[in-house]
Formats: sequence, structure tokens, C-alpha cells
Amino acid sequence: MDSLIFLLLLLQLPAVAILFSRLAAGPTRKPPITPQVLLGDRLGTVGVVVPTLNEVHRLSPCLTGLTQQAHEVRSIVVVDSRSEDGTQALVQSFAQRDPRVRLIEDDPLPPDWVGRPWALQNGYQYFAVPTETSEQSQSPTRPSLPPVEWLLGIDADTQPQPGLVAGLLAEAEREGYDLVSLSPRFILKYPGELLLQPALLMTLLYRFGPTGSPSQSAERVMANGQCLLVRRSVLQEMNGYSCARRSFCDDVTLAREVARRGYRVAFWDGSRLLKVRMYDGAAETWREWGRSLDLKDASSWGQTWSDVWLLWMLQGLPLPVLLGSLLISGLGTPLGGVFVGLNALLLLIRVALGWAIAPSYDCHQAQGAWLFWLSPLADPLAALRITLSALHRPTQWRGRVYNMNNDA
Repeated sequence: MDSLIFLLLLLQLPAVAILFSRLAAGPTRKPPITPQVLLGDRLGTVGVVVPTLNEVHRLSPCLTGLTQQAHEVRSIVVVDSRSEDGTQALVQSFAQRDPRVRLIEDDPLPPDWVGRPWALQNGYQYFAVPTETSEQSQSPTRPSLPPVEWLLGIDADTQPQPGLVAGLLAEAEREGYDLVSLSPRFILKYPGELLLQPALLMTLLYRFGPTGSPSQSAERVMANGQCLLVRRSVLQEMNGYSCARRSFCDDVTLAREVARRGYRVAFWDGSRLLKVRMYDGAAETWREWGRSLDLKDASSWGQTWSDVWLLWMLQGLPLPVLLGSLLISGLGTPLGGVFVGLNALLLLIRVALGWAIAPSYDCHQAQGAWLFWLSPLADPLAALRITLSALHRPTQWRGRVYNMNNDA
């Protein structure tokens, strides 16, 4: 038994050292971005792109929030992939109330693209190339507008708060960043997701450190495509979103490629600017969010599996060890006591991190909101989910089936 414990300690101690080094950035991380109001020369600076596919039941809060943004937003372009549920009619109803809202359909999906980056690519091309349907095409009596300086990708399940675009734009320009994305405030409702979703979110904190802390290398950059602001000139140099065309984590793939090219990239706390209701219940959270959280499309094989090791050592192992200490007498040796004590410390850190991420959750509508505090019980499941996801590349997403056997 001591030999097994010694081996596990050899595997676990380096992971603990990595965790402490990442958490050390917590006290100096950038605080949450706050809403702002921009005036003057930033009017019409931002073009917003919202990719949609059968989003009629989630899109209304998103468009409501976007139409509440001030006039630094020039256009809100919804790129729809031929929805069949009334999404297009909903967008048209918003367009009648706010002329900035525009609906376009993306071109048929090429075989070497995934749906979301393809929709974003169509949105980029809308703003990049003047056409008869673009807001850049003017009547002979009106002067031509300059191209937008920034593109903001927003997912249909988000709920932008007033002042989102102004606050994000002001901070990005003040600090000289070229791509910035925000972590949202998550809306939870059902008991299963109150247990599972925070545990899955914690996998990102263990791997990348606190939101708002600087990345040490392009390979460790984190991003969130639910709200991602990027300079149009940067996308122009990169041929839009083509670098992420086959990625199921296209946001991270894009951000890491931007960072590799020498541009400044940041991932900030946007809990005061953006809410999101991602999935209904634990089953959908496990299936849909869990399939991309390994980030293997944006990572090397070594990065992916070193992250799996890290998660098992820090998140998957402590609870089973502590439960096992009550049943296995071999853990009562001096070496076993060190092992149990280390895992008790890791569990206490996990509980403290739960308090730290609590402001990133809106549980006002939740059934049994107190279950959030029991989410450490789901930590072994979160580590298992990332492991399973790392073993298999998705072939289906949002009702589309992809042939991912050949790399392109």
C-alpha cells in the first residue's frame, strides 16, 4: 500500500505546485469589467455578429440586450444557417424596431468547415466586403462610411447587459489589446446542473488560472466565444476565421493563433456585463458543454493529456481518497497520513474556489440553489468528462453531422 501511495504522491505533488503557481495570480488579476458609456469618436466602431441555428427560444434576450447598446455599435448582423423554427421571423421583428439589426443567411456549409466558425466567417465577410446589402454601401447622396474597427461575436444564448460593448471596447483600447473575450455570469436553474456545471467550470480554473490573469504563452491562452471582440484588421490578416474552420472550440483556436502572431490577447471577467443560459439540466450540460471543454482542437496531444493528468490529480482524486481513508486501513500509516492530509488540503482549496466563483453564477431562479455548494461532490465526474472528451472528437453538433476523419 505504501508503494502505491508513494507513486500517487509523486504524480500529485507536481500538480499541486502548478496549482499554487496559478492561484498566486488571483490577488493581482484584473477585476470584473464594468458597464460604461462611450461618446464622441467611437460611434459606429463595432460590428456585432450573432451566429444562429434554430435559436428562436433563446435569441430574444440576446437581441434585446444588443439593441440596448449605445451607438458605438454600428450594426447587429444575425448570420442564420437556415433555421426552421421561426428564428428568422424573430430577427425581422427586431429589425423593424432597430435599423441596426440585419439578417443574412450564410452560404452552404463547405465540407471542411464546422458550422459556427463558418457563420462567423460570413459575418466577417459582410463587414469586410462592401456589397449591395452591406451597411457600407451608401446612396450617391451619402458619404461612404469607413469599415468598422472591431468585430464582436456574440452567441445567441447570451444576455448582454447595457453598457457591455462600451465597457469592453474602452478597456480593450485603453490597454492596447487586439482580441478580448469575457467570461459570463451563468444562469442555473435545475438541481443536476447546480452540481455539475460549477465542477466543469472549475476544470478551466485549474488548467488556466483565474480569469483576468495574464497567459504565460500562446499555447495557454483561454478565450470564450460567447463574447469575443477582435480587431477587424487582425481578422483581415488571418483571412477571417479560417484558422478555426474545423475546430469545435473555435474561440480558443482563434485566440491562440492571434497570440502566436504576436498580437495581444486577454480573457477577462465579464460577470457584470453578460449573462448566459447555456444548457437545461445536467444531461445536456454533460453532453454539450463537456464535449468541447478538453480544448483538444486548439491544443497539442501533450497539452491535452497533461491537462487530463492535472485534473485527476487536483480535482478527481481528493474526494475518493478522503472517502477511502475511512475504509482502508493502509492509509493510516505515516505516508498515508501525508497523502490524506494533502488531499484534504486540496478539497479545502476547492471549497474556497467555490466561494471565489460564486459571483459568476445567477441562481435566483434555481430549484435548490444550495446544491451549488455541494458541487465538489461532482468533481470526479468533471475529470471523467474531460477524459472522455479527450478520447473522442465530436462528429455531431447542433443537429449537424460532420466527417472529421480527414484533417485539412
